[in-house]
Amino acid sequence: QVQLVESGGGLVQPGGSLRLSCAVSGSIFSFNAMGWYRQAPGKQRESVAGITVGVGINYADSVKGRFTISRDNAKNTVYLHMNSLKPEDTAVYYCNAKGGWADYWGQGTQVTVSS
Repeated sequence: QVQLVESGGGLVQPGGSLRLSCAVSGSIFSFNAMGWYRQAPGKQRESVAGITVGVGINYADSVKGRFTISRDNAKNTVYLHMNSLKPEDTAVYYCNAKGGWADYWGQGTQVTVSS
C-alpha cells in the first residue's frame, strides 16, 4: 500500500515562507503525475501545482511566481516551496500521486498565514 505523508505546515506571518514535503512510501517513478492541492474552509479543493511526466509543471494563477514545486527522485519526495505567503493561502494542503489507475492522497498539512 502506497502512503503519502505531508509535513512542513504551520503558522507563518504574511510575507513569510514555508516548505512542504511529501514523502512517498514507494518509488515516485511509479507515478506519472504528482501535485499539491489545497482546501480552505468552506471551499472546494483546488489544484496548486503539479508535475506531469512528458508535460511539465503547472501552477494555479494565484500562486505563480510565489510557489515552486520540485521533486527529489532519490528521496521519493515532492516539495512545495511557498514564498510571499498571503492570508488567502491559508488551507489544508494535500499531496497527490497519480499513475495508471492509481490515485493516492496524503492526510494533509495545515498552513495558516496570519499576523
